[in-house]
Amino acid sequence: MAKLLYLRDVGPSEVGGFGISNADDLLLVEDIQLVEQVCSVVSVEFDDDSVADFFDQQVDMGRQPEQFARIWIHTHPGASPSPSGTDEETFERCFGGVNWAVMHIIAVEGNTYTRARFNVGPGTERRLRSRVEFDFEFPAADHEAWFIEYCDNVTVDDPFTSRRPFAESYDLDWWEQTPSAADRWSDSLLEAVS
Repeated sequence: MAKLLYLRDVGPSEVGGFGISNADDLLLVEDIQLVEQVCSVVSVEFDDDSVADFFDQQVDMGRQPEQFARIWIHTHPGASPSPSGTDEETFERCFGGVNWAVMHIIAVEGNTYTRARFNVGPGTERRLRSRVEFDFEFPAADHEAWFIEYCDNVTVDDPFTSRRPFAESYDLDWWEQTPSAADRWSDSLLEAVS
């Protein structure tokens, strides 16, 4: 969750990725992985070759498609996590042919929208509640690695400037000087608990 919050807040646009699931509990997302994408404040468009490379890497690591190709996670830079028409079209086009898929959206204020779609039998959809599971170990936050992953994969499509990779748009040293929303959130949580 810390990585997702960081990715949500690091840039000015939406950002999307694939949830990496636990092999024994496919709805337990252990990581989010970005692929090359062009993002705006209202859309995310994955690069097809980058998605294919990502899938190949995951298979080479011994994962099954259900662990890396069924949960689409993306952010909304506004307060509403409700899926847009573009989100619905993308979910149908990219995930309509698999047995099941999940769309998870997190907005700036932390509001979420999660829906599972089952494409077998008569097919159905169901809203899901999402929560952070603290019963499992997870790696420490690595803002530098997350920032590099973001810069390597995200191109911001800004209507007021030319389309450009995020790394060319912003000062890459800013993350050292500015606490992320995840840091602010964890600091406020610690203050509330103390």
